[in-house]
Amino acid sequence: MGLRIQDLLDAKIFREKLDVVLQEKNLVLTKIYNRPAIPAKDIAAKYLDEYAPRLKSMIGDTVALVHDALDRGDRILLEGAQATFLDLDHGTYPFVTSSNPVAGGACTGSGLGPRDLTGIVGIAKAYVTRVGAGPFPTEVDGDMAEMLVERGHEFGTNTGRRRRVGWFDAVMARQAKRLNSLTEIALTKLDVLDTLDEIKVCVGYEAGGVRYDFPPYHQSVLHEVTPIYEVLPGWNEDITASTQYDQLPDKAKAYVKFLEATTGVTISVVGVGPGREQFVRPS
Repeated sequence: MGLRIQDLLDAKIFREKLDVVLQEKNLVLTKIYNRPAIPAKDIAAKYLDEYAPRLKSMIGDTVALVHDALDRGDRILLEGAQATFLDLDHGTYPFVTSSNPVAGGACTGSGLGPRDLTGIVGIAKAYVTRVGAGPFPTEVDGDMAEMLVERGHEFGTNTGRRRRVGWFDAVMARQAKRLNSLTEIALTKLDVLDTLDEIKVCVGYEAGGVRYDFPPYHQSVLHEVTPIYEVLPGWNEDITASTQYDQLPDKAKAYVKFLEATTGVTISVVGVGPGREQFVRPS
C-alpha cells in the first residue's frame, strides 16, 4: 500500500495509490481518533503541485548510481543507523527496531551485493550505552552511572532520553564481529573514562555454572547472566589534547590493546574528544 518517491512522477498512479491508502487511514482517523477524514485532493495537490517539481531532478535509479561509481573505481561509504543488537532478527528481541541495521542491511538498502563490501567498520564506545528497556548485563548505576552520563552527554539526540550506561562488553562485541564481518573497530569516547582509577571490561558471562563467550541464544538465560570482569588500571589523565596515538598514557593504550585482544578485531581509530578532529590512529 505504500507510496514511493517514484510515484510523484506519475500523477495518475499517485492518485490511485493515495485513494487505496486513505480508505484505511481515514477509517482509523475517524473511528479511532475521532478526527476528520483527509480529502485525497488536498494531499494530491500539495505533493503533485508543490513537492514533485522540486524533487523531480533528485529522483533516480540509485542502484545504477552506486554501481556506476563502483565501475569507475570510486569509493563508496555507507553509514548504518542504530546498532547491531537492535537488529530485528539478531538483536535482543523484542527490544529491537523494525529493520536490520547490521552490515547486511547496507546491501539490502543500497542495492550493492555482499561481495562489493571491502571493509566493515564497527563503531563502538569505550563503554556501553542503551536507550530504553532490554537486557544490559554490564549496566552500572549510582555515582558511576552519573559520571558516565554527564561526561559522555548520554542523552538521545532526537528524544533527549537519558541513556543507560555500563562497562565495555566484549561478549556482545564478539557477536557483533560475527554478525557484521567486522574488519576493524572505531573506538569512540575513550576520554570519558579519563577520571577513573579502575576500568572494568566484561570478558564473558556466567549462568547456571556455564560460561558464555558469546551471548546465549535464549532470552531467559541472557536476562540472568552475571558478567565476568577483567579489571584494568585507569590512566587518570586528560587525553583530549592528544593528536597522536603515542601521546596517550600507557594505561590508555593498554586498555585499547586489551579490547583488541578480547574482541579479536583491530581498533583503527580512537576518539579522544567530541570534536570531529579529536581522534588518533594506533600505529
